[in-house]
Amino acid sequence: MDISVLFPALASLTWQYILMIAIGLVLIYLAIFKEYEPTLLLPIGFGTILVNIPLSSAINQIDGKTGEIIEGILSIFYQGGIATEMFPLLIFIAIGAMIDFTPLFNNPHLLLFGAAAQFGIFMTMFIATLFGFDLKEAASIGIIGAADGPTSIFVASRFAPHLLGPISVAAYSYMALVPIIQPPVIRLLTSKKERMIRMEYSSKKVSRKALIAFPIVVTLISGLIAPASLSLIGFLMFGNLIRECGVLNKLSQSAQNELASLVTILLGITIASTMTAERFVTLGTLTIIALGLLAFVFDTFGGVIFAKLLNLVLPANKKMNPMIGACGISAFPMSARVIHGMGLKEDPHNFLLMPAVSANVGGQIGSVVAGGLILTLVNLFA
Repeated sequence: MDISVLFPALASLTWQYILMIAIGLVLIYLAIFKEYEPTLLLPIGFGTILVNIPLSSAINQIDGKTGEIIEGILSIFYQGGIATEMFPLLIFIAIGAMIDFTPLFNNPHLLLFGAAAQFGIFMTMFIATLFGFDLKEAASIGIIGAADGPTSIFVASRFAPHLLGPISVAAYSYMALVPIIQPPVIRLLTSKKERMIRMEYSSKKVSRKALIAFPIVVTLISGLIAPASLSLIGFLMFGNLIRECGVLNKLSQSAQNELASLVTILLGITIASTMTAERFVTLGTLTIIALGLLAFVFDTFGGVIFAKLLNLVLPANKKMNPMIGACGISAFPMSARVIHGMGLKEDPHNFLLMPAVSANVGGQIGSVVAGGLILTLVNLFA
């Protein structure tokens, strides 16, 4: 009997499918043995294997006899969770419940770095258009520079769902590689003397009323300036309000643990439904991954250069350590740890952790605001 009848999947296997299965195995390896963003890369890797076995029942298939569409569970999850933007928004509630904005209250000026380090988003958008991507595709690629996986998924699912797979993989992979990407860029832009600058950290008790008012005020201001950002910022701030209100501790813990874990599993394996061979094995995918790396480099560049510019006008006893600027990305708390480690390497008594955390928390807000601005501005001009 013909092998195509007995084993139709085996007969339909091509080098593109084999390559994608290999990519899935690499992602699983990185998640387990290198511990690179394992909560996302492992589900994405396994899902990639699922959808790249020919005729897989995990995704929609067309019945060869009747021509009808046979629905697959991952395709159903995609339509219900990604296309509707539900999964990334639920993740934002969990992230909001995890964030403590107290360090930012103690050093509010460090919020500026959360804006400066978004430079990579807009620079990469511009470069992406030069490679032939339209404005919405360029915006979806540029948002990789937010260093915030849910924001990248949210924007890409709205503007360029066909690019969701490579954008998601690039966003989470480069977030995991922050300890490798940022240090050489920082060393290139700074001198040893600059890296040894010590910073004072003001630690004061922040009132409960201020912590409760903060997410409400941020939501109101952001919504009035950029209504398109409300779902992003609103869900993040709602999660934070659950944390800070003091009367919903059980819900706060559930958001940080059960909700975050469950939605992360579904989000990761559902993203993989877009990582089929026909979509992923293209020159465009390689270009997106390269531009994503460029976005992270430009983010670091923007934050560090902004700190150096501030030092031109600050008094001698108030100088900023330029490395703090690199913490303005949203890769929390990994970027803060990297900068703290670099500071200790230059001077064993230079403790930059708290200023770095403050800037990193500012980056969380900055990335979401940048995502909201992208949604608003691109819709105006696209």
